[in-house]
Amino acid sequence: MRSTVTDALQKLAGSDGALFIKLMEHGSMSVEIYRPAKTDRQTPHLQDELYVIISGKGEFLNDGERSAFGPGDVLFVPASVEHRFENFTEDFATWVIFYGPDGGENTKL
Repeated sequence: MRSTVTDALQKLAGSDGALFIKLMEHGSMSVEIYRPAKTDRQTPHLQDELYVIISGKGEFLNDGERSAFGPGDVLFVPASVEHRFENFTEDFATWVIFYGPDGGENTKL
């Protein structure tokens, strides 16, 4: 399996206004591309996740802690933890990698 940033963003752009799209899946792991518009409204997820920032910058709120992020950063969020991107630039896009067993009761992006 393979996906490039360009291919992923093209698939996302062609998905009727979706903010994210799943690109690959194997076992408990899935890879998505996520590009929120102005506000990140996601809720905690059932699995652990990694964000690998593709473009843009802003602030990341993770379990009450705020940190700056930019291209190339990798951010970890344990299952069921409240988190969101804030004050991000218009060009913000990130890979999202979900993995591991369900560890909570909420939904994905």
